[in-house]
Amino acid sequence: MPFSEGHPIQHQQGKETQIITWLSADKKSMDALEIASSLGLNDWCLAAGFVRNIVWDKLHGFDVATPLNDIDFIYFDLENVEVESELRYEERLKSISNLPWSVKNQARMHVRNDDKPYSSTTDAMSYWVEVETAIGASISSDGDISLVAPFGVEALFSNTVTINQKRIKRDAFEQRLCDKKWLEIWPRLKISSG
Repeated sequence: MPFSEGHPIQHQQGKETQIITWLSADKKSMDALEIASSLGLNDWCLAAGFVRNIVWDKLHGFDVATPLNDIDFIYFDLENVEVESELRYEERLKSISNLPWSVKNQARMHVRNDDKPYSSTTDAMSYWVEVETAIGASISSDGDISLVAPFGVEALFSNTVTINQKRIKRDAFEQRLCDKKWLEIWPRLKISSG
């Protein structure tokens, strides 16, 4: 039974707890979080589809998780913004797991996106094209999962794909909808203008 029909949650904190519960119960998610944590980077999380997909899968009542094309490992390090560092981290992660890692230092992504410099991972995520994609998870050394969600998690539970009003790039939004095939994979999703 889809989550939205069988177990409504009334407030943001309850929804955050639900996401953490779903991540905790998923061995692949926990393995990925623990492997990512082993790099010891500051201000990091596994973002985008890593969290978004598990929520949309649960809302759609899927018994099997939708495969991820990649696992977006993002972090913020102003001291070392060289692409080579990202590649080294990615290679290290791939050497200890067969997961499809994609590592990006958000301290340099403003250049690619033609934005003002970002101040943190959360700030960088607040410029992402879709609100529902701007969510991530990290794990502490004692095993506590925390969420990074500049827009909160409410939209993620609304079966919507919402263009970020901070970055209204309609062409990029439409292209991502087409490329990612979200409306085909999760047919209950609707487009929202925010």
